[in-house]
Amino acid sequence: MVLSGVASALHARLPELGERIAERIRADVEAYQDESLIPFESLRRSCTANADLVLGHFHRQDAADPSPARETGRVRAEQGMPLADTLHAYRIGFELLWSEIVEEARTHPEVSDAQLVSQSADIWALFGLYAEAVAAAHRETSAELTLQREARRSALVEALFTGVIADRTTLWEAARELGLPEHGPYAVAVAAATAPGAEPLTGIETALRQSQLASAWRLLPDQQIGVVALTAPNAEQTCVRVLRRARARVGLSPGVASLRDVPQALRFARLALAGLPGTGPGVARFDDNPLAMLVAAAPAEAAHLVETVLRPVLDLPAAERARLLQTLEHWFAAAGSAADAAGSLFVHPNTVRYRLRRVEELTGRSLTDPRAVADLGAALAAVRSPAMG
Repeated sequence: MVLSGVASALHARLPELGERIAERIRADVEAYQDESLIPFESLRRSCTANADLVLGHFHRQDAADPSPARETGRVRAEQGMPLADTLHAYRIGFELLWSEIVEEARTHPEVSDAQLVSQSADIWALFGLYAEAVAAAHRETSAELTLQREARRSALVEALFTGVIADRTTLWEAARELGLPEHGPYAVAVAAATAPGAEPLTGIETALRQSQLASAWRLLPDQQIGVVALTAPNAEQTCVRVLRRARARVGLSPGVASLRDVPQALRFARLALAGLPGTGPGVARFDDNPLAMLVAAAPAEAAHLVETVLRPVLDLPAAERARLLQTLEHWFAAAGSAADAAGSLFVHPNTVRYRLRRVEELTGRSLTDPRAVADLGAALAAVRSPAMG
């Protein structure tokens, strides 16, 4: 081979050559200057192995073996070095090695300039092959590390929600690894998935982070659950605003002071989701409608309440039943004002009063009796609750 003698001479100086390449990379690529990120010895070994690979190709006519290049890509990914910086360093190493080959060739009369030029195409073809190997190994390793980190985060989030982590020190370590503050308040959000495994709140962690809210999430077959730190000013309002933009059905718990309270907050968030009216997107906070939350928490008891209080109304023909329930609902929303309820229903106040008397007659409960009003309000909430569907 044309460069056999040149490569042999350089190979005899391989340790010194590998060190020089490492020093050049460290000087020219800023990301490689952090000893804590990439120890110089690790860089020197990698440069020496790759130089040996290239020189062996010219000296011993070895077949192109991308193994050292793949190892370089794998190690740099594990060290957290970006792929662009890794490839930049690899190119610098090849350029220095080629300049050494050119310099050494000047001392070998058997190597003409034309032969040297023809060999340059060979070495840059090797660079392309090895650079592809570096990139492929870096991407594969980065993907594996990302999956490992996500699995670790998911397991920690699951541990918080199940209450497996109780020790204060362990809770602090989990919070630090998840990027959560050590102290609350925190809230738990639960979003309903539209299909098994579907992510209803795509990109929610990034969206909350952009609003200065740290969070950690886990995807379940039917729900996406997350804990959100509410330590920023107006954090709860900001959280609700971000969640609403996701256009999903979400339940949000009240704030809790400690990560120990996350399992109970998860129950509250799920109750809030169960009490969210309608079928479209929205965010229901547990504290917005405590009565609806109680109904969602005890569906069997709520169903019995409906039977006891509203069965005569529910047995009416569909049109009349709907009118009476709608009127009762608007009357409650209007704080017991027949006139205001009539305005929202676009009917005469006397029509509202007539319908309310009809409810009183059918149920045997007077709307002037606070206890009866409480019974009717709870039963109406149960009828309207999605949990009763």
